[in-house]
Amino acid sequence: MSNQVNSSFQLRAACRLLRAMSNRGALIVTGGGRGIGAAICRVAARDGWPVVVNYGKSHEAASRVADQIVSTGGRAVAFGADVADEAAVMAMFDEADALFGRIGGVVNNAGITGGFSRVGAIEANAVRRMLDVNVLGTMLCCREAARRMSTTHGGTGGSIVNISSLATRTGGSHEWVHYAASKGAIDTFTIGMAREVAAEGIRVNAVAPGLIESDLHADNGDPGRPARMAPSIPMQRSGQPEEIAEGVVWLLSPAASYVTGAILEIGGGR
Repeated sequence: MSNQVNSSFQLRAACRLLRAMSNRGALIVTGGGRGIGAAICRVAARDGWPVVVNYGKSHEAASRVADQIVSTGGRAVAFGADVADEAAVMAMFDEADALFGRIGGVVNNAGITGGFSRVGAIEANAVRRMLDVNVLGTMLCCREAARRMSTTHGGTGGSIVNISSLATRTGGSHEWVHYAASKGAIDTFTIGMAREVAAEGIRVNAVAPGLIESDLHADNGDPGRPARMAPSIPMQRSGQPEEIAEGVVWLLSPAASYVTGAILEIGGGR
């Protein structure tokens, strides 16, 4: 009898999960053309999300990710928009609405480091641009998501995942304290927004990656950084973008239905 009860419970749970997944809408992934963003797009598409692959400059890379998803039976489109540009962000969300009916998830992954620099050598313009992309861009995308997802505004809910960094805890000394500070702002914003919209059908969480193999290191002039720093990680290696993507997609899913305001660290124990 107990086996029958368990089987019935599991069947009902599976049906609820399938219904939730089928009604969730499209997923916007900012900075989705490369690195962690591209991995998130691919893993999300594998799990059935229609994906808007946002890019700032790398049209070719974003289009390649979208084409890969379509070639494997998924739905995806590349869309260029500077997340620090309010009008561009609004246009992207409007286009996603028009193409896919509604938006069910947003991953705020677009970000720049402002370059490797000690505090005594930071340049105002570089930091200003970094804050515009990392902080303002995240806030603008969250605002547009809330306007469309919130049950207060006639939406049906959704999930937001902001990409933070373990640098918020380590501080980024000697390399990018300025970048770490921008991600600290993301953590605070994630917690505050999560509490603000929790009763409106929106979950807001963050993922804080540690040392990950991506283009970020080469883009900042230090391609050997992951290999050099790997011995300092308890697991003795750097992570892969797909390992971050799996955590992000879990937070987006109904399996994380009681999780909001969380900062999920994925950093090999660092």
